[in-house]
Amino acid sequence: MYETILVPTDGSDHADRAFDSAVALADRADSSLALLHVVDTGTIGEPALSTTELVVGQREDDGTALLKRLAQRARDRGISTQLHNCHGEPSREIRSYADEIEADLVVMGYQGRDHDRTLGTVTTQVVKACERPVLLV
Repeated sequence: MYETILVPTDGSDHADRAFDSAVALADRADSSLALLHVVDTGTIGEPALSTTELVVGQREDDGTALLKRLAQRARDRGISTQLHNCHGEPSREIRSYADEIEADLVVMGYQGRDHDRTLGTVTTQVVKACERPVLLV
């Protein structure tokens, strides 16, 4: 059914619930998880020789730590994972990575940690433009 399930995460409660759903689905379908964290450089800029470089570096480090924690939780359930941490525009990076790894499904929270809208901006953009199935949790 699904070989590879992509789970983008920003560390929010919604993303964590989406991760838990993806783990349960991967467990039933004998799938692997691809975990993705994107540092949103649209809000802070691309790294250069400035404080922006320090901010992006710290957010990448935080993202890597988050991905490692999630990967361990998945491995504890016997699910293989691959991790990818990058920076750029989140919806574009999610779609691009889904294509790159030929994800069979994208599982994501319906909103991130930056707001409390009914449907998050990144989520809306992914749903509208992604050529792969997207499951919102």
